[in-house]
Amino acid sequence: MIQRIQTVYLALAIILNVGFLFMPLFAEARLDTGGWLMPALAAALFFSVVLSGYGIFLYENRPRQIQICGYAAMMQGIAFGAGAAIFFTMGRIGSNLLWEFVSLVMLVLVILLQFLAIRGIKKDIELIKSMDRIR
Repeated sequence: MIQRIQTVYLALAIILNVGFLFMPLFAEARLDTGGWLMPALAAALFFSVVLSGYGIFLYENRPRQIQICGYAAMMQGIAFGAGAAIFFTMGRIGSNLLWEFVSLVMLVLVILLQFLAIRGIKKDIELIKSMDRIR
């Protein structure tokens, strides 16, 4: 069902990814002189949001929903890698980079939410199997 806890996890993942676009780390990514980190970060975030949104509506095909959420987590891992590369090339790490660090934590939190969604989907599969045994 669409009202299950994995829907909440995936919706929060989408909200955090969209919120990341307004954080200082993403603004710093736009200043990338190499020119490869920003497209990688933006593409990974885009695919993570799209796959998470698509995963919400796959509640009738739970194995496929797990697969799509896994792909979204993989894209989020790429986004985290690009974000970490930007963060660690910004210079001296200290209290001046607090909001950039918060931005990086947001990316990690999205990965955690996507794995929690996968766990919720697996619990739904087990619940359906147990109900089928009762019939």
